Amino acid sequence: MKLAGEGGSSGIEPDGNALGRVYADVEAYYSARVARYGATPLGVDWSCQATQMLRFVQLLKICDFAAPFTLNDIGCGYGALAAFLAMRYPNSKIDYLGVDLSHAMVSRARRRFSGPDRRFVVRKASPRIADYSLASGIMNVNCGHSRTTWEGYIATILRQMRRTSRRGFSVNFVVDAARRSAEPLPDTLYRTSPQPWIRFCERELGCSVETIDDYGMKEFTLLVKTNQAH
Repeated sequence: MKLAGEGGSSGIEPDGNALGRVYADVEAYYSARVARYGATPLGVDWSCQATQMLRFVQLLKICDFAAPFTLNDIGCGYGALAAFLAMRYPNSKIDYLGVDLSHAMVSRARRRFSGPDRRFVVRKASPRIADYSLASGIMNVNCGHSRTTWEGYIATILRQMRRTSRRGFSVNFVVDAARRSAEPLPDTLYRTSPQPWIRFCERELGCSVETIDDYGMKEFTLLVKTNQAH
């Protein structure tokens, strides 16, 4: 299948060497960001806390807060989502696991937010199956890789999230600038429309997908449900 309607990849994951280079470059990029800006939204490439929290609101729509659940936070950074959950849902029982490539990020997250139901690990993918998984912003900065390689990397992450999520997962993407605005965006940003990744999640992963794109930003969020019994 073609992605993004631009002659993109066939959806095949990149070979091990190419994928290893992507992981290494992403780790280096975000470790450098947090070294420069600290445990702040800028440290994970967001412009401010308000927009960071707005994204969390959309991504967490995949979760049912009426009952206890387990949650994997893929690309957790310094643990901002863990802090948001404690503030926004103080009475909810959530077994949280933050997963990140960067030792520097995880070190900061552990110092600030570790607790009995709140753990952080340095991994490429979650070591456990949880009820839900989410990933905020980790698909966006392509670190100089070709579109084909980057889309293969994204496909790898989505497959991993599907394998480790019982009920569903959520992700966000920067929308194709031509669809929303003439304002230029940096070349390092991966931009796409929702349809190719909706098709990927439906056809390749066997899920149903809801799109959210009305929250006032040049991006969209996919809520991906696994279609299996709770």
